Amino acid sequence: QVQLVESGGGSVQPGGSLRLSCVASGFTLRYYGIGWFRQAPGQEREAVSCISSDGGTTYSKDSVKDRFSILRDHAKNTAYLEMNSLKPEDTAVYYCGTDPRIIGGSCQPRTPHDSWGPGTQVSVSL
Repeated sequence: QVQLVESGGGSVQPGGSLRLSCVASGFTLRYYGIGWFRQAPGQEREAVSCISSDGGTTYSKDSVKDRFSILRDHAKNTAYLEMNSLKPEDTAVYYCGTDPRIIGGSCQPRTPHDSWGPGTQVSVSL
């Protein structure tokens, strides 16, 4: 079964850090690009940070540039979203997806609507 499962979210104070995990099963993640997306209450899902399979093409939402980065652990078939200097506006459910379309300064998911993982909640508040 091909799937991605997100984990690692939690509640943190502003300025804190968190590392989200995206564990792949049923395929080799290293051969695909990775996209991280998030959805806040009342909002549509939006791209946060994306990277192509070879690392040559990237996308980051302006508000997370220099704060978030995508990491990989090939041995664990896992990708991560390292989040630093977290802000209340980062509060959302975070999802990962494979092989996003990174074109023209945007990142669009290829994940079918009914194929997203459970997501992981990130809450940033005092």
